[in-house]
Order: sequence, then C-alpha cells, then structure tokens
Amino acid sequence: MNQKPAQKSINMKIGQKFPLTIKRLGINGEGVGYFKKQVVFVPGALPNEEIVAEVTKINPRFSEAKVVKIRKPSKERIEPPCPIFDQCGGCQLQHMNYAATLREKRDIVKQAFERHTKLNLEKLMIHDTIGMDDPWDYRNKSQLQVGKRGDEVIAGLYAMNSHTLIDLTQCKVQHKATNKVTHIVKQILADLNVSIYNERKHKGAIRTIVTRVGFETGQVQVVLVTKEEELPRKESIVAEIKKRLPEVTSIIQNINNQKTSIIFGEKTVHLAGEEVIEEKLGDLSFTLSARAFFQLNPEQTVKLYNVVKQAAKLTGKEKVVDAYCGVGTIGLWLAKDTAEVRGMDVIEASIVDARNNAKNHDYHHVSYEVGKAETLLPRWQKEGWKPDVVVVDPPRTGCDEKLLQTIIEVKPKRMVYVSCNPSTLAKDVDRLCKKGYKVKSIQPVDMFPWTAQVESVTELVREK
Repeated sequence: MNQKPAQKSINMKIGQKFPLTIKRLGINGEGVGYFKKQVVFVPGALPNEEIVAEVTKINPRFSEAKVVKIRKPSKERIEPPCPIFDQCGGCQLQHMNYAATLREKRDIVKQAFERHTKLNLEKLMIHDTIGMDDPWDYRNKSQLQVGKRGDEVIAGLYAMNSHTLIDLTQCKVQHKATNKVTHIVKQILADLNVSIYNERKHKGAIRTIVTRVGFETGQVQVVLVTKEEELPRKESIVAEIKKRLPEVTSIIQNINNQKTSIIFGEKTVHLAGEEVIEEKLGDLSFTLSARAFFQLNPEQTVKLYNVVKQAAKLTGKEKVVDAYCGVGTIGLWLAKDTAEVRGMDVIEASIVDARNNAKNHDYHHVSYEVGKAETLLPRWQKEGWKPDVVVVDPPRTGCDEKLLQTIIEVKPKRMVYVSCNPSTLAKDVDRLCKKGYKVKSIQPVDMFPWTAQVESVTELVREK
C-alpha cells in the first residue's frame, strides 16, 4: 500500500471509532477514506459509502480499519453470491456490481500512474476495462492446500490474516471440472486414510492438490504435491482417480519438502496418463506440463493477447522478443505477423513446452532459450541481432532492474508491457519514459473478475 505520507500526524488508537466517507478503492480492493487528512484503508467498504470505522492497525503513513456499521450503502453494493465470500479472501469485490468493478479497476491503474509517475494524466490514454460477458467459472487451475477437520480431508485457502484453512468445495470462479476433481480427490485421500500435511508440525504426506483443465480440450491434470518422495498408497490413489475420474488424463506428483508457502518443489514425477495436457487459444494449441505458467482465464487471455498484437503494430518485418515467455503463448500469438520471434524464461520446463509448441505449429522463425532477457539481449546485439519490438509480461514484482537498463540500451522502437501489478508497471514506465519512451495507450483487462487484480497492456514507443 504505497501511499503519500499524511500531511499531518495525528494521534489514533486501536479500537477508535469514527464516521468515514469512502472515496475510492485501493490497489487491494479495500475502501479508502480520509480521517483528519490521514489515509484509512477499510476492507469491504465501497466508494461513496458512509460508514462507522474502527481502527485495527496503525502505521506511520496510514491506518487500517474495519466496518462497524454502514450508514449509507453504495448503490453499487450487492449481495455476494458466494456463501464464504467474507471468510475466504480469494475474491475481494463480490459485494459490488460487475460494471462498477470494471470502472474501479481502470481507476486503480490511473491511481498508480498518479502516484509513481510525473506523466500528464490528462493526455494519458487509459481505456475502459475489457470485461467478461459471464464473469464466473473462469479459472482453469486451482491450487488448494490440504488439511484435516476431524476425520474429514479439506482443501482450500487460508483465511485472510490467519492459519484457518477454508474449504473451497464449490468455488464460483473456478471451472466446474476443477471443483469436481478436487472434491473427489479429497474423498479418495480420506477413504484411503492417506496422511495429510500439517503445516505447523511440518509432517504428513499430501500438501496440495493442483488441478488444471483445458477449457477447449476438456483434458484434466491432477498434481499431488507431497512432502516426501514416497507417496503412501500410490498405486491405490492412482487406481481410484482413474476409476472415479475418467476425465483426468494426467496424474503427476511433485515433491516439496521445504517449509514454504511456495506450492511446487523442484522434483516432479509422472504417475499415470499423459505427462502434459493440451489447451487451445484461438487457432493455437499448447501443451502444458505441471509447473508451466499459463494464463488462468483462457477466455480473457484471447482478448488480452489481441490487445498485445494491436499494440505491437506488426507488419511482418519485425524482430520480436518475448521476455518472461512462459510456454510461449504471446510470442506464438504474434508469430505469423513477424519476421522472427525470440523468447526466454528462467524455468527450463516452460522453455521445453514453448519449443514443443512452436514446433507443433511449424514455426521455424520462433526460438526459445533458458535464461534471462538481460543476459541474452546484449549477447544477441553483439552478434548483430536487434529487436524492433520487445514484449514483457513480468511477475508482480515488475521488470528486473537489469532488464529495464538493457532495454534502454538496446533501444527497440516499440515496447509492449503486459502487467498484473499497476504499481510496479507505473514505476517501470516512469523509468522508461525518462529514457526516451512515450506511452501511447494503456488498456486494462479484467482477467480475474471479482478480485482486486487488474491486468493491463501498455504500448510504449521510442521517440526519436
């Protein structure tokens, strides 16, 4: 929550109550108000609401509070369809009508540029957020922690700010196939009395159930993340999954023996079925291994990638770099309109998938390498190869500092920045603009309806 320092230091106490008018949404979907010029974040409150707030946490630059009473509710407030919306924390905005969430997501992007850049926002073209026609059942992958509640095996997410595991049996934003498969796998583990991982004791076998479905192909992959390499009752688990879930085409084990919140460990074991599943985006097919990154909302991914293509302004003559390429989705989406595409990623399994995907589409002008763009780009430039367009799709932390410096030195004519974090996007764009680039447009895309997350595509061109 990067906010400007409060203009005036005031004394505020935990438990203090006061009336508050909510002005806007913050980057995490919380309501933002001002009490005696002090910024106050209130989860669950909506813009234009008048509430009674109670202080729960005090920081030097802002305070956090909870809603005690809503004196004047927003006209955009609705009843959340999910019965555990207030416990789970996975969705932050199910209590707001969908059209309003799209407007607020555009505003979150705008706020980030106000806070982290000196760009003229009146001239900055931030388009309306591209939403979904039906914003439910859209996630193609679930990663649910496994636990015990008495004799019952549960799988879900930890409640906000706690270690209480909330069972997500019928999540409304997950594809129905992932809900069903996870539910049955839980039953199988319970029926076979397989030991379940205990986070506090760091003991037990099964840590996480990961389920991914191909929207277009219907193929389903199950990954059991275990603490040790030995999977108790392995043959019985595999046999029961095959028996009860014929739609599952790939069964994988991943081993993670670290005390960590990171889902996957380094070692993956193929248990049964295929090693990968297939998914289609438009006319393209992709093979996905267990650890490979792939966009979680296929329907919106097509819209997102079409925005990327539009921003790249390709004529068929351009050399394109696809940085943070994953399994090669963006580069392959652009490939037929380019002279050459080169992609890179630090995850070797993703590059193996990317190469296979390029080969399967008979693209001989597309290549992928394991490594960092900030290492490969200078090497290619020394060899006489310079990109016309660089596409980046970094993690939430934004572009690596060395990569930004490399792009500034290599000087591609055009850059397309796909971002899932408006704050790091704005900071990176500010740096690029100080070094000769100009923002042509920013297009927010709602990849994750009902959450505070907003994806965006920023088109940058190098000024002569």
